[in-house]
Amino acid sequence: MTIQDAFNLAAQKHQAGHLAEAEAIYRKILIQMPDHADSLHHLGMIGIQMGRHADAVELINRAIAANPKSADLHGTLGMALKGLNRIAEAIAEFQLALKLNPNLASTCNNLGNVFFGQGNTEAAAECFNRALEIQPTHSDALFNLGNLHKSAGRFENAIARYRQALAHRPQWPAALNNMGTAHRGLGQLDPALDCYRKAIQMAPQFAEAINNYADGLLHQGKAREALHEYDRALAAGPNASIAGNRVFMLHFHPDFDAQAILREARRFDEQYARPLAQKPPQVRLESGSRLRIGYVSSTFRLQVLRFYTTPLFRHHDRDRFEIFCYSDVPQPDTATARIKSLADQWRQTNSLDDAALADLIRRDEIDILVDLNMHMAPSRPLVFARKPAPIQIAFMAYPGTTGLSAMDYRLTDPYLDPLVAFDDCYSEQSIRLPDSFWCFDPELEPTPSPVIDPPAHHAGHITFGCLNGFCKINPSLLKLWACVLNAVPNSRLLMLSSTGESRRWVTEVLAQQRIAADRLEFVDFQPRYKYLAEYNRIDLCLDTLPYNGHTTTLDALWMGVPVVTRVGSTVVGRGCFSQLSNLGLTELAGNDDTQFVKIAADLAGDLPRLSDLRRTLRARMTSSPLMDAPRFARNIEAVYMEVASRSEPHGQE
Repeated sequence: MTIQDAFNLAAQKHQAGHLAEAEAIYRKILIQMPDHADSLHHLGMIGIQMGRHADAVELINRAIAANPKSADLHGTLGMALKGLNRIAEAIAEFQLALKLNPNLASTCNNLGNVFFGQGNTEAAAECFNRALEIQPTHSDALFNLGNLHKSAGRFENAIARYRQALAHRPQWPAALNNMGTAHRGLGQLDPALDCYRKAIQMAPQFAEAINNYADGLLHQGKAREALHEYDRALAAGPNASIAGNRVFMLHFHPDFDAQAILREARRFDEQYARPLAQKPPQVRLESGSRLRIGYVSSTFRLQVLRFYTTPLFRHHDRDRFEIFCYSDVPQPDTATARIKSLADQWRQTNSLDDAALADLIRRDEIDILVDLNMHMAPSRPLVFARKPAPIQIAFMAYPGTTGLSAMDYRLTDPYLDPLVAFDDCYSEQSIRLPDSFWCFDPELEPTPSPVIDPPAHHAGHITFGCLNGFCKINPSLLKLWACVLNAVPNSRLLMLSSTGESRRWVTEVLAQQRIAADRLEFVDFQPRYKYLAEYNRIDLCLDTLPYNGHTTTLDALWMGVPVVTRVGSTVVGRGCFSQLSNLGLTELAGNDDTQFVKIAADLAGDLPRLSDLRRTLRARMTSSPLMDAPRFARNIEAVYMEVASRSEPHGQE
């Protein structure tokens, strides 16, 4: 067999995916002809495919020595260097390849991917579009343009590009998965789930698609089905991100109490976090030095947590505290800019893996590191697992536990955790702020509609409402709400929900409880100012369980709409009680189903009381701890000073 025949055979096996067989033949060729450039090149490509990027660089450099003007070789070398995260060198090789041959569509696409990874979306788009000019059917470039549009929130454009990519490559699970996520961005849950299902049919072990499908089911109110899918995703292989999503979703599951959630959070710690444990640095206590506080989050953007981070950061005492923000926001927006202006040091971290971010935090000598995401995706629990700061605190994402043995404290308040007996529900030591876990700044732009009289005055009937995310809805809750509707004849219910299956399911469940469809109304997801205006159509809000409304409740109260809650057995189910306690309105909180129904029905039957609440709630909020940002900041800073002065952190095993 000639060398050319051997190479052709190896190339056939390579193309068929028989990498080991192809590699063996290529290496035999190199024994006879050590500078056979094509064999070196293809062996380098196998190295890239198998993750042996250092070997690939060495092989392709040997091929380039034999053929220095080969654009293809320089393009492949760029891929190998990218795999080693030698980004500047990779860019230089891609650019050299395109200088040698400007019509390499795949190299344009690969260069665009590198720019995209750096956050240079303009250069990335230019590369992807150039690839399509060269080869209009280049499915990878179409797919990557879809990803670029998706990351920028241009979901309709993203869907169009994914469809084009799928037209050229119909059996492409990744494109279907990403198209599903773009549909989710538009609030189109049913089409999203359809995309995920098709992706999973093509690739039954596609864990990311199964995870996304599980999250979609949760947002259809199907927590039990979602849990099954999360377990199926994890059966495909260990995955900390998916396991963290699973821990978070348990807070919405009616069958999981606080101890069950803690057990699952500790299991996450044992499997994914503890193996990464490192010795923590020491707290810096130099006289006159400021404590360095690091906040880690992906929510420094137009997302609900900005209503709490903004007032806190604005009122931090800069004489005593130096504020570092570690931002995982891939596409900064106006809220990002506002929060950035309130930090002393800003670190853009979305391009860093967990180990690199932990190293950066250590180099910054952070004294107290605060996790603002916990298990709410996209989160960074494996950064905290490495203990890059001497003191670590979980806060703000939601009241609960991370389960991490490396997390020392969690912040709460006397109403979320009214008894010391609750403390055994968390892996961290609980520290109760004096007043409230929340401090709310609604940042209303444009200015919302003014608070008006209860709509029942002109509608002739009471309208109950719930504008919480649908992940908080479940059959038991709907049956409880049906008791309220049946206790208030002719009343209506207004809900926030995606069109399609979610609305059909609610209508069906409530019909079984004798609630006719004409008593129900649904509204779509919409911009914040329009969403807030919907409260002017609601007389009285009904809270969710087992996960209360938190920000949604504060929105309702700000718009003058009272919220009746059923106090839950887990901490996320005591959120509304905490907020009502800070307003002096605990009479709106029921400790059991019977009390909940009676409170809601009695208030619905008392229009003068509803009108008085509507007129006074906003003023009541502004004068309460819920909106006293200076007080909130001083309370949190007192905690920071206290824990820094202790000799050792108090993480529990």
